[in-house]
This record gives sequence, structure tokens and C-alpha cells, in this order.
Amino acid sequence: MKIKSGVKKIAVFCAAAACCYGLAFGTDWLTDGGNNQRTGWNQEEKTLTKDNIKTLKLLWKTATGNDARALHSLGTPLVVDKVPMPGGAKQVVYVGGVSDNLYAIDATNGKILWQRHYSYTPPPARGGGFGGPQATPQDPKHNNFLQPGGSSDTPVIGPADASGDRTLYVDDGGGNLHSIDIVSGEDEKPTTQIGHSKFALQLYNNMIIYGAIYTQDTAIVSLNINDPNAQAIHTSGFGRSGGLWGRRGPTIDSTGTVWTTTGDGNVDTSNPDSLILANSVVGFRLSGDSWKIENYFTPPNWAWLWHRDLDPNNTPTIFTYKGKELMAASGKECRVYLLDPRNPGGADHHTPLYKTPLFCNVDADFQNAGSWGALTSWEDSSGNRYVVVPFWGPSNPDVKFPLSYQPTPAEGGEATFKLVDNGGNLTLQPLWISHDMHRGEPNIVANGMVFSYGSGENTQQAWPDIGLNFDSTIRAAHSGHATIYVLDGLTGKELWNSGDTITNFNHFSGITVANGHVYLGTYDGELYCFGLPSQATSGQ
Repeated sequence: MKIKSGVKKIAVFCAAAACCYGLAFGTDWLTDGGNNQRTGWNQEEKTLTKDNIKTLKLLWKTATGNDARALHSLGTPLVVDKVPMPGGAKQVVYVGGVSDNLYAIDATNGKILWQRHYSYTPPPARGGGFGGPQATPQDPKHNNFLQPGGSSDTPVIGPADASGDRTLYVDDGGGNLHSIDIVSGEDEKPTTQIGHSKFALQLYNNMIIYGAIYTQDTAIVSLNINDPNAQAIHTSGFGRSGGLWGRRGPTIDSTGTVWTTTGDGNVDTSNPDSLILANSVVGFRLSGDSWKIENYFTPPNWAWLWHRDLDPNNTPTIFTYKGKELMAASGKECRVYLLDPRNPGGADHHTPLYKTPLFCNVDADFQNAGSWGALTSWEDSSGNRYVVVPFWGPSNPDVKFPLSYQPTPAEGGEATFKLVDNGGNLTLQPLWISHDMHRGEPNIVANGMVFSYGSGENTQQAWPDIGLNFDSTIRAAHSGHATIYVLDGLTGKELWNSGDTITNFNHFSGITVANGHVYLGTYDGELYCFGLPSQATSGQ
């Protein structure tokens, strides 16, 4: 329910008083990747600069009490400024926990303002081990890391009403879409069955949109949030085409086409009413009562990728360069494809505008190497455009970046490519590659800096002695801790790192940068917040 008018007046008064005492208000981070295009670029961040970033320190960490399921725990944090709380306007961090929890946390001091637990009849989760149906283990930490159960999606937050209140949308582990008031934590209306989204939700044209992964036909699903009688809209004409594994969910271009990468599987376009498009980048448009395929790009070596489990599993990023809309996509093979969303693969659906050389994963390792998660794109003050790509495993020594650092990546890192226009021929040229990180993860760019992290996670899925095994406690026991790195966006030079401050690893969520704070959650349910020393002393 929305906050009562009397409390609104108090909140407005307190907000004004806070401004008088020097409390700085900032901007909002309402969706994973920051926008529908999933650029990962926070253009509004002004507090953190290349001059002061070296003083970054831990401001607080909060034990949420969320229990891990498989390898998942806390999701990617979202941030809302000037939330009209009963005691006055606050900047609030909202973070989901995989055990069907949602937390509202005071960005100033890490205090939990409210927390919410979803109740429903849970579907069966898959246990560890390999081969055949698996019994659900009593301890969900043993669950299969491919299907952890619970609410692993990143929520999305809608626009503010006149009072500054907003609605947060989240999909619980039972596939029920909640519309939650960000002030009270209460459902504003009954839930609607929408199916289970493992990764981030999109909010576009009054629709919640996500990429389905747990249904027989994996594809795009949506729900009109303004229609109280609405039911979920699914995809038609799309055959069994692998899971949609992009960490930031699907991305949306200026025409409303929803783009996603697809997981391992076959490609068969012989039946136009049931296109099978695994290992591809596929765009969908809403037409009547279903989502339909608009266009697609399939790498010409898709069969080779399929048989090595090297699917393009990243969320693509969409951006504009010299007035032209473009898209960049990548995956476990470890090269970047530059695509035109209007015609992503040419006449044969196999021809991109450009593809980079293989910059990592020379050994075609399906579990410990390649590019995973999501791409980021940003533009400098001169109009130069860059694509930043996280990766796991060793870099390719035969691909030369003009700027590189020691130690040479052995466990992962970040690589940046510069978009270059050669007489109308667009290319992505290697610019810099970072030093070694233990599993480079999707990053955020803010004020000319790349905020990245090494997850510290053990990503092995198969062992010589026990073979392929999905009991997540095996990987958890061999994992280390996450480390945040801040790099110069133009050179890749390290400006700061968190050292050993973070004591546990992170699995498949994300880092958030907003209003001078850097947030990251870990497997043990801790949320870390880093900021400037002045923010700790002034109460900002």
C-alpha cells in the first residue's frame, strides 16, 4: 500500500531539513545494468572520481541472514534516493535474497529498514549429483547450481508517484510476480503467476519482461502491470533453443525489440513456425497475443560451439554511435560480435558487422574460461565508444592489446575494445586488458572508471575422481573471496582494490555503483558498502 498523506508531509519536511544540514541526495539505480539497453554505464555518478577513488574504504557491511541456495545468495543491489520513509526521506538499497527474501537497507549506515519473505508452495529443486532425477536435498546449499530454486532474479523498480513512492517488481521462487511498495515492503495487489525468472527483470511500456529458462519452451515472457486481469504473454514460433542465461536478463532496442542470447542446442530453421535457434542472438517483438521472432544472428560455427558447451551466455548491450544503433554480444567462446539490431546477421543470419579475435579461452574450456554474464558499453567526453567485456581464465597471448598489466590474466579479468569507424566499416579494436582477476565479472562504468570484481568462485563442474557433479557445496568449499577492482576506463590501470576486506565469494549477481557508494553481496548473505571517508564521517 502507498504511504498515507500525513506521513508524506512529515517525510517532505524531514527531507528539507536534511538538505539544510548538508545531506546530499543523488540519483537512482532502478534496474540491473541501469537501463533497458543494459549498458552498465552510470552517467550520473559524480561523487567518485579518479582523484579521490584511492581513499575508498569499507563504510559498512550488513548480515542479512539470507541463506544460500546452491551457489546463489544475494542478488544485484538497486538504489532509490529520497524514499519517503515515515522518519524522513532516505536513500535506500534494495537487494533480493535467493531464499525468497527482500531487504530494504539504509544506504547511510547499513541498517535493515524492513525485510520481506515470500510464502508459496515451492516447486521441487534439483539436488546435486549427475544423471536422472535428483531428490531435493534438505539443505538447499546442496542444490544443483543450474536450478537453485528460490528467487534468484534481480527486481526492477518503477517510476515515482507524486510523493516519491515507487513499486518494486520481483518474481518469487514459485513464479509469482509481486508488486511491492518500497516504503512499507507490502504487496500493493495480489500476485500474478508469471513463471520463474532466474535472472534480471525488465520494465518496459508497462510490461514486466524476462527471459524464461525453466519452461519447456525457453523464450520471452511478459505481463502488463496496468491490467488487473492480465495473464502472462509467452512466445510462439520458437522451438527448443537452449536456456536464456544472460545475467542482466534481455536487452531492448529503440524499436521495442527484445534481444537475448540463447544457450546450447541445435539450430534448425527448416520449419518457419518453430525456429530452433540455440547458440544465437535472437530478437523478439510483441505481436498480438504472443512474442514472435523478429530477427536473429547465429555464429557460423554454432555446431562446434554446441558440442563444446560454449554458448553465447551474456546479456548483450545496446548503444548508439554516430546516430546508428548497435549491439555487442559475447559468450563462452570469448570473442565479441558487433551487430546491427535491424539486420544482425545479414542475409544468411551468420554475418555480423564485425567479430573480434579470440581474446581468451584458447583451450575451449566450458567451465573455467570464456566471457560470462553481461557486457558494458560507455562513451567518453570526445564521443569515443567502448565495450568492456568480463572474462574467466587465461587471456590469449596471440591477441595484443596496446595496454596490458601484470600479472597476466590466468584466472580472468576485464578487456576493453574501442569502436573504430574505418570509412564506414565498424570494428572493435583491442584497447586494454586488465591484470589477473579470479573470474572477472560484469562491471559498471562510472565517471570514466570501470568498477569490476573477481568473484573468487570455484567454477569447476567436473573432476577426474567424481566426474560431472552438480552438488553446489563442492564448489563452495573450494571458493575464495571476491575482490573489487577500480580501473581507469581509458587505460585499464588499477586505481584501487578492496584487498582481503570481502571474506566470501560471489556467484552470478552483480556490483552496483550509485551516489558515491559501491555495493556487492556475497554467498554468506553479507552486503558490503564501500565509499569515501567523508561519507562515513558526515553521515552522507
